[in-house]
Amino acid sequence: MMYKETNTRSIAKGFSWRFFATSVTVIIVYLFFGRLDLAIAAGVIETISKVLLYYAHERIWQRILWGKKKIEPFNLWFTGLPLSGKSTIADLVFEKLKKYHIPIERIDSKDIRDLIPDIGYSRDDRNRHMHRIGHLIKTLQNNSISTVASFVSPYRESRKAIRKMVKNNVVVYVKANIETCKARDYKGVYAKALRGELQNFSGVNDVYEEPIRAEITIDTDTMETEEAAELIVRYLKKNYIKI
Repeated sequence: MMYKETNTRSIAKGFSWRFFATSVTVIIVYLFFGRLDLAIAAGVIETISKVLLYYAHERIWQRILWGKKKIEPFNLWFTGLPLSGKSTIADLVFEKLKKYHIPIERIDSKDIRDLIPDIGYSRDDRNRHMHRIGHLIKTLQNNSISTVASFVSPYRESRKAIRKMVKNNVVVYVKANIETCKARDYKGVYAKALRGELQNFSGVNDVYEEPIRAEITIDTDTMETEEAAELIVRYLKKNYIKI
């Protein structure tokens, strides 16, 4: 169970149920005996006894593990060229998953680089950075927290390292034609890379190694964001959430 039933909630549920049930009891007793005082007395006695019994019943079942299934933490790893649509889809998936009331956190490359601005972009720098992210996700998973992570992560060795480090890793390859990514270049980063102002830029002056084995592939040239998010959520519900 991801949420513990509090005593206050259990009591409120008991009173809510008993209000309806007692009303029926009072009506039945009155119809049989024609005495309102007897009907009300029966209702009061029944209400007090049943609320206490209901509370005890709820507390007992709260301690019984039979029938409960723990949702194991998972990691959604979005990878793809810059401006392929990773963050947009990941954000939408994250919002949809929050509706299932599971502990989950959103991790995006921009947020991490804002916190640690001196991270380099060489192959070695990026691979070390991915190991840091892997340790972060692993720590969150040790506390039963799932993650939705979006990183270009252009190298196969770093994605392989993430897969080994974390549990239930689901690679989502957000595929897009390089020309499509350039057309979405509202930041001007592709233009800068093409002019040589940015080095080690995936897809321009550095490689992007496509995943060989991704659990989910999303082609943003042909699939809308909402459709992609629904596909990913369905996959999680079938394999991990199972609600």
